[in-house]
Amino acid sequence: MRRIGMIMVVAAVLTGCGGPPQATAPTGGGPLTATNCGIEVAVPGPPQRIYAAFQPAIEMVHALGVGDRVVGTAFLDAQVLPEYAGAQAATDYLPELPSREALLATNPDFVVSGYNGLFAESGTETIGTRASLRELGVQSWVFGPLCPSADGLSDEAIDPAAVSMENVYTDVRELGRLFGVQERADALVVEMQARIAAVQQRVAGAPPVRVAVVAPQDDGTFRVAGGRDFATRILEIAGAENVFADLTTRRNVPVGAEEIIARDPEVILTSTCCDGAYTVADAGPDVERIRTHPALAGVTAVREGRVHGFLFADRAAGVRVPRAAEMVADLVHPDRR
Repeated sequence: MRRIGMIMVVAAVLTGCGGPPQATAPTGGGPLTATNCGIEVAVPGPPQRIYAAFQPAIEMVHALGVGDRVVGTAFLDAQVLPEYAGAQAATDYLPELPSREALLATNPDFVVSGYNGLFAESGTETIGTRASLRELGVQSWVFGPLCPSADGLSDEAIDPAAVSMENVYTDVRELGRLFGVQERADALVVEMQARIAAVQQRVAGAPPVRVAVVAPQDDGTFRVAGGRDFATRILEIAGAENVFADLTTRRNVPVGAEEIIARDPEVILTSTCCDGAYTVADAGPDVERIRTHPALAGVTAVREGRVHGFLFADRAAGVRVPRAAEMVADLVHPDRR
């Protein structure tokens, strides 16, 4: 009954908006400005040559219906959501991030990135700072929940207070405005809000379940989602709490088995990554590595058979959040499906 109620809530909202967001022509021909991560983003009109890097950005441009203006996409962690598969198949795609030279060869006027490392001053992912791109006439956007404290910095500079759904909605609205598809963006936000509200209603009153999001490493250690990672917000929406929320130095925090044992999560979700062909079925090996790790045998989640496959892509601060929250709620509160 709760699942039926959730569907009815979303359907009602979409009916009020005239159905799911449909592709719309760019509106407005004049200059537009917005502020993103403390940086002014100014475009003379809706960008016509957009480059999208990382899963959240790739799915965002398709959700906003501007795939016909995308000159390149790069680095998917998993398959795009089914509703965007056709649009993504029509784009140029690189499984790895491009070099600065390769990206600029596509002649973009706008680069949107799902993660802040793309614009870091150093590292393996960077194509240069946002300021350096702006000097070439290329504007850029970093998803709000990953804003560094200054251009050129990365995960270690994220303000935990910025890791919020409001900043996700701001990204949708502001990118929709800059891209000239404000109506579609507004409808998308309404749909996302309705689905999230339905999840929250479904788990209301249930005791929060203690969850760890864990990626096993080849050396026998683990990386877990810390408090700065958006997984923390998704867990909260789904009626759970991140047992590593107090670790806020980075989004992904290395830990040993003894730390997982000490926190004793009731549920463990994997963080399976990174291949553009992955689905949750590909998380099976990670589940098995955690389930059979000798040191973790006494952890509640392992002992009770509550280690579940989950994708790194579903931890992202983007248009997938409602879907991810629905999945997590099903896993941590199976009695409220």
